[in-house]
Amino acid sequence: MSGFLASGSWAWEAGGPYPFGVVNHRSLTFTAEYWNPILAWVSEHAGVKLELKVARTANETTDMAARGELAFVYSNHFFTPERSKLGFTVLARQEGEGIRGQVVVRDDSPVKSLGELAGKKVAFSNPYGFTGYFVPYDALLRAGVKVEPVFAGTQEAAMGQLKFGQVAAAGVNGQVMADYAKRENFAYRVLWQSESYFDLAVMAHPKVPVAHREAVRRAFLALREQESGRAVLAKTAQKLGLPAPRGFVAASDADYENYRRFFRETRVPFERQ
Repeated sequence: MSGFLASGSWAWEAGGPYPFGVVNHRSLTFTAEYWNPILAWVSEHAGVKLELKVARTANETTDMAARGELAFVYSNHFFTPERSKLGFTVLARQEGEGIRGQVVVRDDSPVKSLGELAGKKVAFSNPYGFTGYFVPYDALLRAGVKVEPVFAGTQEAAMGQLKFGQVAAAGVNGQVMADYAKRENFAYRVLWQSESYFDLAVMAHPKVPVAHREAVRRAFLALREQESGRAVLAKTAQKLGLPAPRGFVAASDADYENYRRFFRETRVPFERQ
């Protein structure tokens, strides 16, 4: 396992590996087991060395990127009004139908509606999480339901709190929830879910040379096109117990306009992010 300490701000501009940050829904161990083989393959085929850099929590990783310590990120935290100004460019996204925010409860919970969560503890990933905080919490506020938010640090940590009965419900990314439930043999029910949003994006800092951005983009897209890339995707999916490998497809900033619309309209109070 490697790459969990941030180097100095802008240090990557002087040469050496490009730090690649991942918004970690899962534990550091699972994050590394999934991403290190992918980044090794992309580095080889792009001719651009990438090195995984992940902080303890997703919001800390996002803060690293905002300080200029990361050249590339896999994230959906850069569509808020303030972070959009940082100039990260969308290169690709993980394939699939998209992601949804959900409010979920244990299958044996007596709770049948959002209203019944009033006054209860609800777990969320962290205050920066999109489908793991903003989207489900916005739904609760729009329903007039006041809950006690509990921030677990990561998506799967919030799911673990729900699994072990420490909270009444959890606000989650529906895809990560389904993957976790399958791996952990955990039965749950969905009380509410959002519209679909495109999955997290591979994004580049504006100071990364255009030629390097394009090489990395092409390599991510090639993962599912080449036999050796498909083998890497299959192996990493197996490590996490995912139902199927997930490659990457082309994406642009325009694909994430519904994120920006959400932040213009949300009822969730948040500091300038």
